[in-house]
Amino acid sequence: MKKKKSALLSPKDFIEDYIFELSRCLKSLDKTKLELIIDVLINAYKKDKKVFILGNGGSATTASHMACDLGKGTLQRIYDNTERRFRVISLTDNVAIMTAFANDLSFDDIFIQQLRNLVETDDVVIALSGSGNSPNVVKAMEYAKLCGAKTIGILGFKTGGKLGNMVDYSIIADSNHYGPIEDIQLILNHMIAAWIARIKNIHDGKPYAKNENKNSPFKN
Repeated sequence: MKKKKSALLSPKDFIEDYIFELSRCLKSLDKTKLELIIDVLINAYKKDKKVFILGNGGSATTASHMACDLGKGTLQRIYDNTERRFRVISLTDNVAIMTAFANDLSFDDIFIQQLRNLVETDDVVIALSGSGNSPNVVKAMEYAKLCGAKTIGILGFKTGGKLGNMVDYSIIADSNHYGPIEDIQLILNHMIAAWIARIKNIHDGKPYAKNENKNSPFKN
């Protein structure tokens, strides 16, 4: 009697498939759209505008990570008190205010209510979302647009959902799986912060200044 072949993938096969999917999605990203997003962030920096970042679940921690990388990782002269810095805020970091709004109003209000305290015209609001359909994220981005903020979506599921057609600038992962989508969010964060760190001195009018940030990637 022949042994029935198992339909289950081996761990090795799964790992190879995952890496293949992630690599395929990275290669298919629209690089021109990524350049536009970088330009929006650089213009916000030059004009001293605020940058807000938000997301749910794994994207919530990436919002915190991105705020750290833009706020600290882009610094070039870390002991220079005159160096301009990104005014960047992750809306996922204040547990007290999020749970207060969720408890007193609804979970759908945890981001929009924070924006109502802070957002102004020409600020930048970045949504990190796989589906692009989370009500709390959609509601916040609608309000941001109403206030004249520039809106960015780092999205997934091939279309970016509701946010794909709503935001001013988007880059969308061509995947239906949260793992690669959230991996790509973090990779794009690192690309954006690394490039800004590399050219920040030029925008500060100090192209020959020494880079004192030992954590700044890809230094010249």
